[in-house]
Amino acid sequence: MTKPAAGAQRAGGARLNFGRGDGARPALLGAAVFALLFAFWAWPGSPARTATRERTLDALLAWLPGPSAADASVAIVDIDRDTLDRIGPWPWPRAQLAALVEAVAAGKPAALALDILLAGPDRFSAPSGPHGVHAGDSRLAAALAAAPSVLGFGLDAAGAAEPPIVPVLLAAPLAAPGIWQARGLAAPAAALATAAQGLGALALAADGDGPIRRVPLLVLAGGALRPGLAVEAVRVAQQAGSLLVEADGRLLAGAVSVPLGRDAALRLAQPATGSWAARSLPAWRLLDDAGTAERLAGRIVLVGSSAPELGGLRATPAARLTPSVQVQAAAVDALLRGATAWRPNWLHVAEDVAAALLGLLGLGLALRLRPWAAMAAMGAACLLWAGGAAASVPALALLPDPAGPPLIALAGFAAALLARFARDELAARRLRASFEQHLAPGVVARLVADPRAVRLRGETREITALFTDIEGFTAMTERADPAELVELLDRYFDLAARVVTEHGGMVGKFVGDAVHGIFNAPLDLPGHPRRAVDCALSLLRETEALRGSDLGRRLGLGRTRIGIETGAAIVGDVGGNRKLDYTAYGNAVNTAARLEEANKRLGSSICIGPGTAALLDPATVREIGTLTLRGQSQEIRVFTPAALAAGATPGSSAPPP
Repeated sequence: MTKPAAGAQRAGGARLNFGRGDGARPALLGAAVFALLFAFWAWPGSPARTATRERTLDALLAWLPGPSAADASVAIVDIDRDTLDRIGPWPWPRAQLAALVEAVAAGKPAALALDILLAGPDRFSAPSGPHGVHAGDSRLAAALAAAPSVLGFGLDAAGAAEPPIVPVLLAAPLAAPGIWQARGLAAPAAALATAAQGLGALALAADGDGPIRRVPLLVLAGGALRPGLAVEAVRVAQQAGSLLVEADGRLLAGAVSVPLGRDAALRLAQPATGSWAARSLPAWRLLDDAGTAERLAGRIVLVGSSAPELGGLRATPAARLTPSVQVQAAAVDALLRGATAWRPNWLHVAEDVAAALLGLLGLGLALRLRPWAAMAAMGAACLLWAGGAAASVPALALLPDPAGPPLIALAGFAAALLARFARDELAARRLRASFEQHLAPGVVARLVADPRAVRLRGETREITALFTDIEGFTAMTERADPAELVELLDRYFDLAARVVTEHGGMVGKFVGDAVHGIFNAPLDLPGHPRRAVDCALSLLRETEALRGSDLGRRLGLGRTRIGIETGAAIVGDVGGNRKLDYTAYGNAVNTAARLEEANKRLGSSICIGPGTAALLDPATVREIGTLTLRGQSQEIRVFTPAALAAGATPGSSAPPP
């Protein structure tokens, strides 16, 4: 049967063109995931963004070094459980509290601040004197007046007290829209408030996720700006007559300067619980041994309690039950050391820009690099941001978000990378399904590992074309039972495909009874002329065995004739959108088809063209004649394997490794 001189084709017309729309879908999916997460994250006041940032900063601030024991300038007098057991349960009479204040004052502290709200008169003593001041309050007022003391007040919407106002001077209008505020305040008893040198807010508000991370620097209470307890303790210790808010938004308390930020609050680096004992002195010890007061000299001393009875335990990043006096002490220490990192307004925008740039970088890396290289590059970019953000806390006193921008960018990167993986996996499966019956397993593995290794859009390369034909096929089809004919052809084509692929060739297509094979395409195949000849010998042996089978003898299967030629050809995908063929064009292809036909005239089974013969060991071929092929004007020399020319039985030669 005569076949057209056509090139090789992939069975089923499966499309394998990886150059068209290669990264569109992964890019769109990654961009969509990133855009959704970015919009959710960048939304003003996003709770997820705030929680992620604050928890990351908790870990970072805890890791940064704090004050050493040698330069500690803050001390705590703790009304702890032991003190209550020794002296009596809370609340104490004001006279007892006065005794404690007198003991602290004897140590000559720089300032003494009570983290205790002393609202209302002393209920353990009666009023006396012309002003009706309770005796306990009189003694406590005298003790407070004898030392640089600070009392605390609470924020209370219903409060109506008007304690003395500490002057807060403004060089420009205050730009703190998030400042803590209340219509009124719960103030200490008037006699006590007048005796103290300062009044500060005791308010400690928890963040949305529970812990307390900030103390107020300023609050707006009762229609006036008032300092927080820590700031007021520092002001009194600095012997400053007032507080000053500069035009750049920084608050001055004597020589101490701190940025206010949007909420006029100080973000704390809460020390670990192990450091509490180093700066704490039990109140009972101070009362029992006056000599211990020397430890308080020149320090800012806060009087508070770690006992649950006083209701001053709060959740912080350091511990779920942190005494409020420890929080205030941490604030005082940060102010004195200048450890007042903050978040200026522009930092929010900078984080948005960083997240967007990292996201775009991630999409580009996911689409252009191999997965491991893309992950390494993306990881390095995210670590660069996180490291820079972490370093800016001690170096620049800023509090950028180390984790938020990388996490958002990594989400889009992961989506794009997964989409690319799914796309490549689908392409690999299609490639394997299309080629696994038509290429050698090693070639299929190479294509699956790197689909771009094969250029399907067209290229010129040297190939060896192999064409087969069954002698007397038309006559056999006329006398054969259709079912038996199909069965025989199935066995024949399965045999032919196996032999071609075992020798490294590609089965292009089956046309009628013919097999079209290509060697050295789509990937390089060293020694392809020799492999094609070895394949032809093996095909001849295998098909002869099939002819000798019961079915082959019954249908009268003819011998297989094979044509082989080597030369330059144009190979690549051709066809429309519905069907793409991997096809070879060129004189070598046409010559191989004509040489298969020439076997009829020459009485041979394998006819090898001069292009292939020139690339073989001369001892392995024998010339069997010269002829002018149909469609060509010049004679060519024709060869056959030496084994066949010598009359030997054709055998199989295994391809070299």
